[in-house]
Amino acid sequence: MRSYRMFLAASGLANLADGVATVAWLWVATLLTRDAALIALVPVALRLPWALFALPAGIVADRMDRRRLIVAMDGLRAAGFGAAAIALWLAAPLPPAPDSGVTSLPLFVALCLSALIVGVAEVFRDNAAQSYLPALVPSEGLERANARLWLVESVGNALVGPALGAAALGLMLALPFAGNALAYALAGLIIAGIAGGPASPRAAAERNWRRELAEGWVFLRGSPLLRMLAVATGFWNMFDSMVMFALVLLAQEKLGLPAGQYGLVLAAAAVGGIVSGLIGDRVVRAMGAVRLMRVALFSGAPCFAAMAVAPGPVTVGLALGMAWFWGLTWNIVSVSTRQRLVPDAIRGRVNSLYRLMAWGMMPVGSALAGLVIGLAEAPLGRIAALEASLWLAAAGTLILTLLVWRPLGTYLPQALLQK
Repeated sequence: MRSYRMFLAASGLANLADGVATVAWLWVATLLTRDAALIALVPVALRLPWALFALPAGIVADRMDRRRLIVAMDGLRAAGFGAAAIALWLAAPLPPAPDSGVTSLPLFVALCLSALIVGVAEVFRDNAAQSYLPALVPSEGLERANARLWLVESVGNALVGPALGAAALGLMLALPFAGNALAYALAGLIIAGIAGGPASPRAAAERNWRRELAEGWVFLRGSPLLRMLAVATGFWNMFDSMVMFALVLLAQEKLGLPAGQYGLVLAAAAVGGIVSGLIGDRVVRAMGAVRLMRVALFSGAPCFAAMAVAPGPVTVGLALGMAWFWGLTWNIVSVSTRQRLVPDAIRGRVNSLYRLMAWGMMPVGSALAGLVIGLAEAPLGRIAALEASLWLAAAGTLILTLLVWRPLGTYLPQALLQK
């Protein structure tokens, strides 16, 4: 299991950087403009690559040595964050953000381009990593291995990373971006040290991208469970992106939180993810996969609604923590099921199609939140417009739960018989 431990350590570093970025990207965007539509361009640039590059990423993951692909993409993410750090360092200090327009168009463009580079690298890297994991652990250990990954993700991405990123922003705007460049570079070096693994899951003579993509699509089309999980996860991610976009502005304008305190709110949310990583696989066994996934999906509605009416940061942190617990527990079942059902030779392509539907909805959520806030601000006022995004996300999640409640009970037990 030495290779898995190295993989876990690299994931820890990468997720620590992801947690820093959770605060850094949006917070810096709000220092350049207060226009919600313009602020939304940064998370859209970060997530748009999931819609544009998910399919090529799957083909590449089935052609290349997945370990080397992960290393290369961690290097590209390091370069993207390094470029953003240099741009911010050259532009400092920043003047006050205007209500419309941006304080510095070159800096704003540089920030969006850096986010786009990081997003492209993340698509290829994450697809390769999920396809690579089953080569490191036995099939019966996938739930436990994924649970440990979610634990590491929660500690880095939501507990330590946001607080560290907020503290770094208080010292120097470029600092969290420079730190992330170093973290991704180190993560890539750790993965490079893992021994073994196939040079390419697919022989060069067999390569034809149309046929390869069709093979992945035929498999996904023939699995109603995987299709349903992809669509459900996609819409949940869309609603979650709406919430996280509006939450940054609510923290600043309704709750009056500086960057450091907002980082602590996100860190408090990590408690739910940590608990999921520690006991999630046992919760799955105790509740059963079907009941757990129904509860996990439903949980988004009350959690998002609670954030809309939260009187202070403690309530927001508690609601985020609950959402993280059930969201990551959902992932333990859905990701392990997909890794187990999909043959290794086509795993990258099926993952890419799945994640196109599941992750490609994130930029839609950010853009939709910016649109909702812009349209609702005049008739409702600024704060009510920000809260409207959360209420819309809560209602959408409730409708989604009702739509997939019965199909979960039909298709998931059939898949578990193939375990």
